Amino acid sequence: MTLEEIISVTGKPGLFKIISQTKNSIIVESLIDNKRFPINAMHNVSVLDNIAIYTFEEEVPLKLVFKAIVEKEEGKECISHKESANKLVAYFQEILPDYDDERVYTSNIKKVLQWYNLLVKSNFDFTTIKVDEDTEEEV
Repeated sequence: MTLEEIISVTGKPGLFKIISQTKNSIIVESLIDNKRFPINAMHNVSVLDNIAIYTFEEEVPLKLVFKAIVEKEEGKECISHKESANKLVAYFQEILPDYDDERVYTSNIKKVLQWYNLLVKSNFDFTTIKVDEDTEEEV
């Protein structure tokens, strides 16, 4: 399982692994309860590998944020997304000190931390995250 195979679907909780594709839809499996169902063109889908976080200078790919959390937490779960807004912001500033606090809302931070913890619970191998040398130099 790689970040290219993991998606978020607007209106549905959690993350989903792409299982297969059909002519008009993709078959996904929930990382929460392992239920499978089709996603069609009516759904708004985001591939985790394509998501980035705003900083004051550039956009940092989500995979680099995940790598920073993995290093900080040594591969274990991070704080809960249900913590107070102040704790979430303080934690995120440790992970990505120059994030743009005017464009990255607390709800975005909650989602990133929730996704990270869900991936950890699903035994996601964060070593599979490939980082371009150019991208890594930017952080």
